[in-house]
Amino acid sequence: MKVTLLHYTPLEVCSHAIRTCWSSFDKSDSGGEKDKELIDRVGNKFKHASTLEHLSYNFYITGVSRALLQELARHRIASPSVKSTRYTLKELKNIESFKEDDYHGASKFIVLTNNKLVDTASIQALNNLQDILKKGVSNDIAKFCLPESYRTELTWTINARSLQNFITLRSSKSALWEIRDLANELYNILPNEHKYLFKECLLTHC
Repeated sequence: MKVTLLHYTPLEVCSHAIRTCWSSFDKSDSGGEKDKELIDRVGNKFKHASTLEHLSYNFYITGVSRALLQELARHRIASPSVKSTRYTLKELKNIESFKEDDYHGASKFIVLTNNKLVDTASIQALNNLQDILKKGVSNDIAKFCLPESYRTELTWTINARSLQNFITLRSSKSALWEIRDLANELYNILPNEHKYLFKECLLTHC
């Protein structure tokens, strides 16, 4: 898994939105400590969390499973743009089949769990899928055979309010290990000046 932060909204946009409500622009320190404290006080402590929706983050997430992709779909206030399976299936079709213990080679196409029974079954599913492709079945039909472990990538946009919810739920020890790793990595890659808004979401569940 690799996560890249592509773009984010400056904190001043959120503080400006809050001060719009109260006509308190004269008290702003242009994104300094006063404005940061204001965002935390209003958005977190006073629970006027809608103000946090003015902050958004764009991530590029690679090397995750389609199982994780399904979990992301449960977080509705976010926008995913996912790599089409048509392209990855072309790559799979044109290589040799994998041996059942070729975990390294297969890891280009599947996310490994370190459970040999599961990973071997995923490799078998890859080989079955590859055989179907080579028999001329179209990618759009063959993709119904994709294992949940199949790798994918996406650009993901989410606002701060929804990201707080995501990190709170998905950094929990009860969350699937892959999405827990994602939650932690998303937090780690946030701009340092933004992390104070999410710190308690993460530490509560670590």
